[in-house]
Amino acid sequence: MMAAFVGGGELILVLLVLVVALPLALASFAFWIWMLISAIQNKGLTENEKIVWVLVIALLHLIGSLIYFFVGHPKRNLPPPAQNPNHT
Repeated sequence: MMAAFVGGGELILVLLVLVVALPLALASFAFWIWMLISAIQNKGLTENEKIVWVLVIALLHLIGSLIYFFVGHPKRNLPPPAQNPNHT
């Protein structure tokens, strides 16, 4: 029935978008949100590092999320860095 309104090539394109692109976009968005929350809650980062990571993730979207996942994300299991009391 839908083929009567849309040509054969267009129908394949619509199905490709619905079956492949839409789930991929939703998965990318979920990963982006997950990395953003992870950066905010990461106890292994200083406050300045958190701000930088949140900006990187927010401004670079999927690329920033992937960079954080491979570079900043593993630090979350480490204790927070010790503060030097003599440092002004």
